Amino acid sequence: MSRPAADDVDQGGLEQVATVDRVASLTGVRAVAALLVMGTHAAYGTGTYNRGYVGLVYARMEIGVAIFFVLSGFLLFGGWVRAAAAGTRAPSVTRYARNRVRRIMPAYVVTVLIAYVVYEFREIAPNPGHTWHGLVRNLTLTQIYSGNYVTAYMHQGLTQMWSLAVEVAFYAVLPALAYLLLVALCRRRWRPGLLLAALAGLGSLSPLWLVVIHTTDWLPNGAGLWLPHYLIWFVGGMVLAVLAVNGIRCYAIAALPVAVVAYLVVSTPIAGRTDAPALDLSEDVAKVLFYAVIATLVVAPLPLGNRGWYARLLGSGPMVWLGEISYEIFLVHVIVMEIVLVSVLRWPVYTGSVSVLFTATLAFTIPVAWVLHRLTRPRVRR
Repeated sequence: MSRPAADDVDQGGLEQVATVDRVASLTGVRAVAALLVMGTHAAYGTGTYNRGYVGLVYARMEIGVAIFFVLSGFLLFGGWVRAAAAGTRAPSVTRYARNRVRRIMPAYVVTVLIAYVVYEFREIAPNPGHTWHGLVRNLTLTQIYSGNYVTAYMHQGLTQMWSLAVEVAFYAVLPALAYLLLVALCRRRWRPGLLLAALAGLGSLSPLWLVVIHTTDWLPNGAGLWLPHYLIWFVGGMVLAVLAVNGIRCYAIAALPVAVVAYLVVSTPIAGRTDAPALDLSEDVAKVLFYAVIATLVVAPLPLGNRGWYARLLGSGPMVWLGEISYEIFLVHVIVMEIVLVSVLRWPVYTGSVSVLFTATLAFTIPVAWVLHRLTRPRVRR
């Protein structure tokens, strides 16, 4: 397989990629991320969060968001890294921006508009984002930039979209980060050691941001949902991009057991309890750091030379197919889940079986996501 040109930076953590073995597995791991996000929402909707350690295990399935962010860091930064290593032209920022908009926005705008129409006819309260101002904020992915997003702009059918707003913020700053790291710092020379050190410094901004949030009143309450909080998750993927170019290998047999143990540890109150109103500083730092390590380890074997059972499983036909519509699954599953819970299963909120709600939601979500994907995906020119 020939190496893609440096200009081919049209992939991301939430979108379709080619079907060669190695990249197909990255598509499959996006399906895992989307299903984890759906799983934690099903656990929340059925009140499973309140079941002690088991509830915390379900709550930590939100780590699917971190996996999406690691994938974006790897896939998008990889174009600049390969260009720097090969001494070729850097990716076109114009093309990069156009591809980001073409892939993300059509399906997102359709989902937001559908949510606002659907919830005109559903009596859901509180729903502070269901206003004209909230519609504008949600359409422009600026809903998290307020004093308190939860009480100002959060829409009940779009509660997961805060993470997409963070992802888009990363898209916006990535070209500048690539310039600072590869041109200003490394002076257009391939210096992987210096680059990795700089990425470690960049990742340290996340815990520093949390220190500022928890110990000062310099920032509004909503700053806890801004990019610096989660930057270290993207940095995990950026580090993988550097390691991949250097030919470093990582095998699932070593990475996955560490990820599982770390997941079991972070599922203790070390990263906060589900019945607490908010995390304290140590819990917040523990969560963001553990999630960075776990998500990076889950992704690492796929771009770093692993060709064994893990890559074959995630690169299998069903996983790749789900991965190709994983972005759309992510977009619509909250609306579908609320309708399934209340109108199909007719369960009161915070009751019922998490497995039944998850399975029923998935069954209804897949066809909706497939149609949305077919209608809004960018057309690939052969």
